[in-house]
Amino acid sequence: MVLPGSNVVVGPCAGDARIKEVEFVKSSSRAKDCPKDDRPEFAILGRSNVGKSSLINSLVRKKEVALTSKKPGKTRLINHFLVNRSWYIVDLPGYGFAKASEAARMDWSSFTKGYFLNRDTLVAVLLLIDASVPPQKIDFDCANWLGRNNIPITFVFTKCDKMKAGKGKRPDENIRVFQELIRQNYRQHPPWIMTSSVTGLGRDELLLHMSQLRNYWNQ
Repeated sequence: MVLPGSNVVVGPCAGDARIKEVEFVKSSSRAKDCPKDDRPEFAILGRSNVGKSSLINSLVRKKEVALTSKKPGKTRLINHFLVNRSWYIVDLPGYGFAKASEAARMDWSSFTKGYFLNRDTLVAVLLLIDASVPPQKIDFDCANWLGRNNIPITFVFTKCDKMKAGKGKRPDENIRVFQELIRQNYRQHPPWIMTSSVTGLGRDELLLHMSQLRNYWNQ
């Protein structure tokens, strides 16, 4: 079965996708300070105003699990949230925050990449893409870096309920253009799914996809 609003095929490996409890574990300023256990984890990454915290809050159905802010660039640490005492959601610093100093942007990029390259328990990166605006070069740069380093990726299109005034294109059109460009660098298109933290679009489907990936990883 292909999940609605995605290209994700769900099979027998998909298990219980419900989130029953979630707790904040720790914030780390370096990859080597992250929790040292064997629980699988999903890293959530995206531009600083892509709606990262809102998506996390929507997934766990709690308003203040991840810090939301009207000022992009609020997350500057690697934040681990333990779900059902068995797996992690990892909130990573946003990239491309124009008002941050160049030194700060480099610091975030450096330790985030160190996390990706040295984290054996990483199941996949959920790369959030703002579907309400045309494709952004910085998102392609990030996706291509992950691909070159063989890091599993799922594109999570956010704000699929919105259309920015004056931009001229609907979310589904922006997603189609993004996918066409991604195919130039990926032999096989990575998994993708449409979401909205406002309407709840894609929430259950994304959790089911994550459940299936965890079960594959555990095998």
